[in-house]
Amino acid sequence: MQIYLPIAEVSVNAFLLLGLGGIVGILSGMFGVGGGFLMTPLLFFIGIPPAVAVATEANQIVASSFSGVLAHFKRKTVDLRMGTVLLIGGLVGAGFGVMLFNYLKAQGQVDLLVKLCYVVFLGVIGGLMFFESLNAIRNVRKGKAPVRKKHNWIHGLPFKMRFRVSGLYISVIPPLIVGVAVGVLAAIMGVGGGFIMVPAMIYLLGMPTKVVVGTSLFQIIFVTAFTTMLHATTNFTVDIVLAVLLLIGGVIGAQIGTRIGVKMKAEQLRILLAIMVLAVCGKLALELLFQPSELYSIAEGGH
Repeated sequence: MQIYLPIAEVSVNAFLLLGLGGIVGILSGMFGVGGGFLMTPLLFFIGIPPAVAVATEANQIVASSFSGVLAHFKRKTVDLRMGTVLLIGGLVGAGFGVMLFNYLKAQGQVDLLVKLCYVVFLGVIGGLMFFESLNAIRNVRKGKAPVRKKHNWIHGLPFKMRFRVSGLYISVIPPLIVGVAVGVLAAIMGVGGGFIMVPAMIYLLGMPTKVVVGTSLFQIIFVTAFTTMLHATTNFTVDIVLAVLLLIGGVIGAQIGTRIGVKMKAEQLRILLAIMVLAVCGKLALELLFQPSELYSIAEGGH
């Protein structure tokens, strides 16, 4: 069933979009990531222009994250205080990111920037997560207890705040910086930023894994909603038809993913996420390296 997307100006199979939305929703519920790091490249692969994919995907992340966070609220695994600090940084970062996106769009460089950002970020984070998860699985098999670093340089920073749900007493500066970075990425790459925020919350802030997923989703909802609004009013690149189809699949998938995530061990979840991140990174890198099938589509817009 082909459906025409008015803003993207392409025809796509509606069931394919519903299926993609569902898969990304499952990932959102399992890993506490918005799923945009996977969905946006998948939209590139089926022919959606990068500028439209980035702006529209933020819509779907809001819905799948909201669906996922409801399940976490029921389990009381959301640190609202930490989520609010991350959110303040995220809104500042998103505003700056949309300004940068608009500037590069005017220069005609936005498509290349988006794809390069994906290759670099997915490669670095996927690699780090993969090796860390492998070590964690080896330690579990050998019977070694995971070592949580209680004190590092972060604990010496000023402006400390108590986060009771996470069991932390740390400076608000690192969560704010993480929030700003995630906000910039949300605007430029059309991602919730969970694939950066989840590892940062575990390894940098020292938060317990069970609280990280719900707290990450809580922050993602508001930052991506804000990003979507900015893209819709300044770029006019949000395709409502595409967004609705992805939303339906995403909401259903998130509920399934949350149930699967509860039954799996934390290190198994992390290694699965790392493998998927690296797979998408590899596919995008190959697309950038190989000569495109339509050479003249590069010179779009009469340049």
